[in-house]
Amino acid sequence: MRIRPIAEGDLDELQALARETGVGFTSLPDNRDFLAQKIETAVSAFEERTPVDQRLYFFVLEDDATGRLAGCCAIEGQVGREVPFYHYRLGTLAHSSVQLDLHRTIDTLFLSSDHTGDAEVASLFLRPEYRGGDRRHQRNGGLLSMVRWLFMAEFRDRFPDKVLAEMRGVFDARGKSPFWECLGSHFFPLDFDEADRLTGLGQKSFIGELMPKFPIYTPFLSEAARACIGQVHEHTRPALAMLKQQGLRWEGYVDIFDGGPTVEAYIDDVRGVRLSQRCRVEVKAGEPAQAPRPRWLAATTAMVDFRATWVGRGPDANGVLTLDEAEAACLEVGAGDTLRILDTEKEA
Repeated sequence: MRIRPIAEGDLDELQALARETGVGFTSLPDNRDFLAQKIETAVSAFEERTPVDQRLYFFVLEDDATGRLAGCCAIEGQVGREVPFYHYRLGTLAHSSVQLDLHRTIDTLFLSSDHTGDAEVASLFLRPEYRGGDRRHQRNGGLLSMVRWLFMAEFRDRFPDKVLAEMRGVFDARGKSPFWECLGSHFFPLDFDEADRLTGLGQKSFIGELMPKFPIYTPFLSEAARACIGQVHEHTRPALAMLKQQGLRWEGYVDIFDGGPTVEAYIDDVRGVRLSQRCRVEVKAGEPAQAPRPRWLAATTAMVDFRATWVGRGPDANGVLTLDEAEAACLEVGAGDTLRILDTEKEA
């Protein structure tokens, strides 16, 4: 299993992934023309033909044995530069009456574009059959999530100060969002799936045009809707846990459609960025190392030919990482090349 940049020949497999993602996965709609354009945009970004603030780095997890795509993930270089990027900001308004000696604080939601210019980690999806199970599929989700930190660490000058991640919100047993049903549905003459589809296709201007510009008092919302604010879909909990381990935190911003949390951090404070290091490669013939649980993540230092995978050991005291032949072939490196590595279990 290895990570690589998406390529033009991946369109069929990418559309198959899009069909499996389910409701609320805004960034990967099942639209072939849109997905083809996403691939073209990503290829241009990796080849550095696109301005830094407009780049989309889109990665796929490839099953090297079958050539099938097991999952995907992405990094938006900067959000909100071409298309507005909206959130609700959870805040508080205080009301008081001196005459009655009463004081009340009320939670509010305010339409915000505060994250304009930040980087975003997005589009993380792993097919169910590649989750857990046998030894080959151990920590595939971790590979997809953490490889983005190695990429950002290696190419740090291409990214801004802060990074965020939008998490999918709560949906009920009917596949409905209580937050949307109580709030968004009153301002958009669309159902959730259509509004979600338009957002995924980059058509976001209607949000700023139709949403109220004044604070929304959360006590006016239903109990079910209020319970969704800052909460994640049950399938999103593992992804949120991995982001929290890296140091991303919820600072009171939520998705305007489903109320899911947006977590954020300064890039230089992210664990995977801080603790990653470069090392020199040696290749040794023989039996592959059989690590009981993948721990060391290795990635190449070239952007166009970026590759990443788990390896069976860490570097020696001289900063030399010895790979077996299979690992070297998977990463497409040889003796004397340089890798960026991360001990994913090292204490911060």
